[in-house]
Amino acid sequence: MFEMETHISGLFPEILAMIFSYLDVRDKGRVAQVCAAWRDASYHKSVWRGVEAKLHLRRANPSLFPSLHTRGIKKVQILSLRRSLSYVIQGMPNIESLNLCGCFNLTDNGLGHAFVQDIPSLQILNLSLCKPITDSSLGRIAQYLKNLEVLELGGLSNITNTGLLLIAWGLHKLKSLNLRSCRHVSDVGIGHLAGMTRSAAEGCLSLEQLTLQDCQKLTDLSLKHVSKGLANLKVLNLSFCGGISDAGMIHLSNMTHLWSLNLRSCDNISDTGIMHLAMGSLQLSGLDVSFCDKIGDQSLAYIAQGLYQLKSLSLCSCHISDDGINRMVRQMHELKTLNIGQCVRITDKGLELIADHLTQLTGIDLYGCTKITKRGLERITQLPCLKVLNLGLWQMTESEKVR
Repeated sequence: MFEMETHISGLFPEILAMIFSYLDVRDKGRVAQVCAAWRDASYHKSVWRGVEAKLHLRRANPSLFPSLHTRGIKKVQILSLRRSLSYVIQGMPNIESLNLCGCFNLTDNGLGHAFVQDIPSLQILNLSLCKPITDSSLGRIAQYLKNLEVLELGGLSNITNTGLLLIAWGLHKLKSLNLRSCRHVSDVGIGHLAGMTRSAAEGCLSLEQLTLQDCQKLTDLSLKHVSKGLANLKVLNLSFCGGISDAGMIHLSNMTHLWSLNLRSCDNISDTGIMHLAMGSLQLSGLDVSFCDKIGDQSLAYIAQGLYQLKSLSLCSCHISDDGINRMVRQMHELKTLNIGQCVRITDKGLELIADHLTQLTGIDLYGCTKITKRGLERITQLPCLKVLNLGLWQMTESEKVR
């Protein structure tokens, strides 16, 4: 019998493409330089599925966009922008995702020249930290990007309620909106998004994720708007919103689709606010009340009574003790992540209670818990599912558990 020697050069292009699809982006580019056969195989669209091209747009490159098109790449991140944004839009008419985060020289004028007609394929747009952008650009976006589902506007300090009105008027398919540190946004703007001004704008009623971190002008009225108009909301980030209070939690307490709530560093949230949340019909999976210095042991009792389905709970720097842990652990059978770093009243007794009852824990943060000792850590590391133990600036993984 003849023995046939198999060599990689004899593989069908489809097989080569399948192999190349497992490589990282840099290596995908390298294999294309080996030979013509590998180049042709590496340009198969299946090799580049889901890949985001990261580009420095400095000087003209006529082959750039035809090359991206051939490989089926529809996601682009612009790392530096020294050419007109319209150069990108014209070169990629079927673009699905455009990340311009940190392009400090992007202006309303530049964006206006790029968005001059409908771009139905574009679903994700990130303008975070593009500081010069104002409401004028949001008008363009609302007019021409009707199919947008994700809009990132974090750090755009020139955005006002007028911009949110324009978004509420034009972007009805929006599912995720990030307004982090948009300091001029107030309750009026949130009302626009929630459809409270139907005569002017329908609202973004399909929103599932809303980030309002560090929007200092927001009050409990915004939460009333959210609860009334954004019934599909699943993720709400209110961290560092100092203007919301316990009363606002009443509005959120019956949002049945909400599964993640971030109240980190909301100074006016106390045990009473947690009580309101626990008494409603919430089915939260994640709750973060870290650095809320009015949260104490009573909150843990409320959580055990009404929010016992939580899978992730963050209480860093809250005024909780072993007594609060004792009141909570017996009901929290689904909890997988517990962050109690800088809770300086927690001792080995609290860790023993956690080890005895929270058997599904995969991660725990104990950074800055100064009253715990090796004895308590030994109990924690016996948790059967534990993978991550954070004790400081480093994490103890499963292979490094205390013996």
